[in-house]
Amino acid sequence: MSSMVFVLAIICLTVVVPVWIVFHYVTKWRQSKRLTGEDEALLGELYQTAEKMEERIRTLERILDADLPGWRDKL
Repeated sequence: MSSMVFVLAIICLTVVVPVWIVFHYVTKWRQSKRLTGEDEALLGELYQTAEKMEERIRTLERILDADLPGWRDKL
């Protein structure tokens, strides 16, 4: 009886546990490849912020072009 438990424990440790660990990390890897809803919302927010900043830069450049012609050459 004791030797049978020992054999089953060895089989479990050499076969079942490694397969379980591999499947666990494969599942984690597949989940991490996808964007979560929170990630998508953050990307959308960052995109909107970048668009606003781009428009502000264009506005500043138009103001500088009107007030200080040739300012780009001084950089």
